[in-house]
Amino acid sequence: MEPDLNQERREAHALLDMLPPAKLNAVRSLLEVMVEPLARSLSLAAAEQEEILPETAQALDRARNSLASGEGIPHEEILREFGLHQ
Repeated sequence: MEPDLNQERREAHALLDMLPPAKLNAVRSLLEVMVEPLARSLSLAAAEQEEILPETAQALDRARNSLASGEGIPHEEILREFGLHQ
């Protein structure tokens, strides 16, 4: 016999309604990890701040200018370069 998901949800909500605020926060965090573990991990990860060297900044500018003027490399060419095929 399959569980009645609506009943399961109602029971879970009833239990949540009985929790004190501190425990509710812990359960919410646990649910977030269970639902979307990668997004949760990424949102908590510290952002790395790395200095961009002048050479790198120039290369980025050249790349952006190239794309803006329509000089980008077609996707198919990149796939071929890496030995991949669509």
